[in-house]
Amino acid sequence: MSKHDPRDIDEDAILKGLSKEELEQLEDELQEMDPENAMLPAGFRQRDQTKKSPTGPFDRDALLDHLEKQALEHQDREDLVPFTGEKRGRAFVPKPGAGKIPEDEQIVLEPELEEALRNASDAEMCDIAAILGMYTLMSNKQYYDALGAMGKIANKEGINSVVKPDDIKYFPDEPPNPTDVGDTLKKIQKNDRSVTEVNLNNIPDVPIPTLKEIFQAMKSNSNVLSLSIAATRSNDPVAYAAAEMLKKNKTLQSLNIESNFITGEGILAIVKALASNSTLTELKIDNQRQKLGDSVEMEIATLLENNPTIVRFGYHFTQQGPRARAALAITRNNDFLRQQRVR
Repeated sequence: MSKHDPRDIDEDAILKGLSKEELEQLEDELQEMDPENAMLPAGFRQRDQTKKSPTGPFDRDALLDHLEKQALEHQDREDLVPFTGEKRGRAFVPKPGAGKIPEDEQIVLEPELEEALRNASDAEMCDIAAILGMYTLMSNKQYYDALGAMGKIANKEGINSVVKPDDIKYFPDEPPNPTDVGDTLKKIQKNDRSVTEVNLNNIPDVPIPTLKEIFQAMKSNSNVLSLSIAATRSNDPVAYAAAEMLKKNKTLQSLNIESNFITGEGILAIVKALASNSTLTELKIDNQRQKLGDSVEMEIATLLENNPTIVRFGYHFTQQGPRARAALAITRNNDFLRQQRVR
C-alpha cells in the first residue's frame, strides 16, 4: 500500500491526541450530521461544501461550450425501419345502418317534449343529461356543476366540448416559524413564567446540541406546559434527552416530536420514560423517517396499557393488534379522567 493510503491511518491514535474540547466538538458534529445513518438523505450526512471558493482553473462556460459542441458533432442513429409514409391495411368502411337505434328500442316522447329537446342548445342538453344521471356522457366538472346549479344553466358548452381544467387556486406559503431558539432556550433555563408554550416546528437548522440543551433545561422548568419540535431533523440523541427530561419534569403536559429522524429505539426510550412521569397527557410521535416495526409497536401498546395518564397519543399503528390495544388504553384513561371531573 502507498504511504498515503487512508486505510493506513491509525484512528485510535488520532482520537487519543485530541483534547476534551475537540472531542466534544467532534461528538456534536457527528450527532448533528450523522454520516453513518443510511436513512438520512445525502445532504444531511455531511455539511454543505459547495460555497467554498474555487480551488482550480475550472471554467464553467468553456465546459458547457465543449459539451454543446460534442452534442452537435455526434451523428444521429439511423432508424432500423425508415419511415416511408406508406399506408398498410384496408381503410375502415362502416356497415350500412351502423350506429342507428333499432326500431324496437326507440322511445317516443310527447310532442311538446320532443319539440323542447329538438330546440335545446348543447349547453341545455348537457344539463339535462346530468339531471337524468347520464354522468358517463360528460366530465365530472360538467356533471357536478349541473347538479349544483339552481334554476339556471350551469354549463356554457355542450357535452362534446373540450374538457377544461379548473382555475388554479393560489395559496400563500406558510410563513416561517418566527421563534428565536436562542432566546427561548435562555427563558427556559431561567424558568421564565411568561413561557408556557414552546413551538420550534419546521425550523430545520436547529443544532442537535441546542435541542439537547432545551430538554436539559426542561428537567427543572415548572412553567412550560407544551413543547413541540416537529420537523426539526431531530434524531435518537435528542430522543434520549427527551426521555431523561420526562423522568424529571413534573409540569409538561404535551410533547410533539413528529416528522423527524428518530428510530424505534429512541421512540421506545421516550415511551418507557412515561412510567416515571405522571403529568404528561399528550404525546405525538408519528411520521418518523424510519418505520418503527411490529415489535416496537407491540411494546408501545404494552407500555400504554400500563400508563394511566396519556389521553391523546399521536401515532398511526400499522398492525391491527397494537392499534386496538392502544385505543382501549387511551379510552380507559379518558374515561377515568372524565370520572375525576364529575367528582
